[in-house]
Amino acid sequence: MSIFEYEKPPRTMEETGLTHSFLTDLTSKIMYEGGTMTPSSVSEVIRLPNIVCRQIILEMVSLGLIEAQGLETEDIKSEIRYTLTDAGRRRALQAMMVSRYIGPAPVTFESFCRQVKTQSIVNEEVRRDTLERALGHLVIPSGMMDQLGPAANSARSVLLYGEPGNGKTSIAEALKDTFQDTLFVPYAFIVGNQLIRFFDETLHERVDLPANAEKPDPRWVPCRRPVITSGGELTLDMLDLAFEMTSRFYEAPMHLKALGGVFVIDDFGRQVAKPQQFLNRWILPLEKGYDILSLHTGKKFKVPFDQLVVFSSNLRPEELGDGAALRRIYFKIHVPSPTREDYFKIFSAACEAQDIKFERGVVEAFYQREYEQAGVVTSGAHPNFLLHHVKAICRYHDKRMELTDDLLRISWKNVVKYKKNDAVDA
Repeated sequence: MSIFEYEKPPRTMEETGLTHSFLTDLTSKIMYEGGTMTPSSVSEVIRLPNIVCRQIILEMVSLGLIEAQGLETEDIKSEIRYTLTDAGRRRALQAMMVSRYIGPAPVTFESFCRQVKTQSIVNEEVRRDTLERALGHLVIPSGMMDQLGPAANSARSVLLYGEPGNGKTSIAEALKDTFQDTLFVPYAFIVGNQLIRFFDETLHERVDLPANAEKPDPRWVPCRRPVITSGGELTLDMLDLAFEMTSRFYEAPMHLKALGGVFVIDDFGRQVAKPQQFLNRWILPLEKGYDILSLHTGKKFKVPFDQLVVFSSNLRPEELGDGAALRRIYFKIHVPSPTREDYFKIFSAACEAQDIKFERGVVEAFYQREYEQAGVVTSGAHPNFLLHHVKAICRYHDKRMELTDDLLRISWKNVVKYKKNDAVDA
């Protein structure tokens, strides 16, 4: 595991890269919400070292924005508590009219871009043994591993296509376990005096640094490389900055939060917008390595586009876009339906996971009748789906959990089936 170079904690207000006015406004809002606070309690919210918070506090005292309220405890070494004056409360309310953001101080845009470049995904190489461990819980068709490895190392774009239920999304999301590096994600960054919130607890996974590691600037969060998945709900406007009219600050779009990691577009082709429209939107980032975003003020700025983009689709490549757009997708990997033996492996693993005895003879007879004779395409999702129905039937009739042909026949009625003539071929 590698830990990339990172920003060291600032020791002065100037070293934060932010103006005194911005830091004063943000601290005023924090104290308006928090009430009487010490420099340490302000530091916990604003994510700046105590030494910097004390400088901000002293400046606010000199401006008549806050006043001392005595020691926090009877111990003479304890911190002094401060509260906003009437002038300070007016300053806080005025600052909230500009932006209601209350939280960690942002980093500068220049610092953000510099860190993204330092911890680029191209710096981490995926080896075959690592990939095999990450995908060990899946039944991967023979030969596909040698396609997936180079695609993961490319840090460009990949299309996984084939019939539904054969593990395309599982493969894409399992790539997370092939990456071991620790990167640093800012709580927020600032562009043209506009704040953009970046770190997302629901998408970024924190990690602990080694005990002997030097502490980073607390405005940065050590994380694993993210794997962020969007699905049929994805719209074109979700790829742009989202300006909150009430709170008056921006939320970074999903693909921006995936910087340094993997962005998976699942069910590609099922979104409201046509696939060609999405590919047109992505041509510049995929080709040039940067994206262009716009503020509501009209200001446009370039952001790094450093991530592995994985399109997962049930459609054939030629159904997704024209030749110019498809050229920007560097790897096109067909994920086939499982073979007979692979199907039995998947069924056996699903039985073990659900604590049901695997009956090979029962499954073989079922396979021959429902797939081979009926001309139905196999799916890696079928075994688990069937077993859930088998368990539901057994619970309803208060019967012992077991795998029988009769139970499979009943469960099979709930399966969406595809004939071989309709299959998505390589």
